[in-house]
Amino acid sequence: MSLKTISIASVLTAGAVLALTATAADKKLPPASTKTGVTFAKDIKPLFESACFKCHGAEKQKGKLRLDTLAAALKGGESGKCIVPGKSADSSLVKAVARLNEDDAMPPADKGKPLTAAEVGLIRAWIDQGAK
Repeated sequence: MSLKTISIASVLTAGAVLALTATAADKKLPPASTKTGVTFAKDIKPLFESACFKCHGAEKQKGKLRLDTLAAALKGGESGKCIVPGKSADSSLVKAVARLNEDDAMPPADKGKPLTAAEVGLIRAWIDQGAK
């Protein structure tokens, strides 16, 4: 293999990596809802019940993560805390339900309907308001 062939292959590989990075960067979090006074009991639990309880409820806890109570949701699972009160953009739960990375997307495609941008925005508002 000549040096010219290696250089061309390196450039093509670097271009492919940049293209993949750009694709991932294009996926952005939906903005937080402007709704104030968002609470787990009133606003978030119903969302989790319809989208998450099948795998993260009282009867089953994939990854040891429960989302059916506020205390359990804040505790997190075997991967650690998934909610960072006051910082929705740093919360892995938000990234998962926003489907920023299809490998970590929740709910999985075969397990339920993805949350809408408005629903993700409501979860973001709840977390940004302190996750209470």
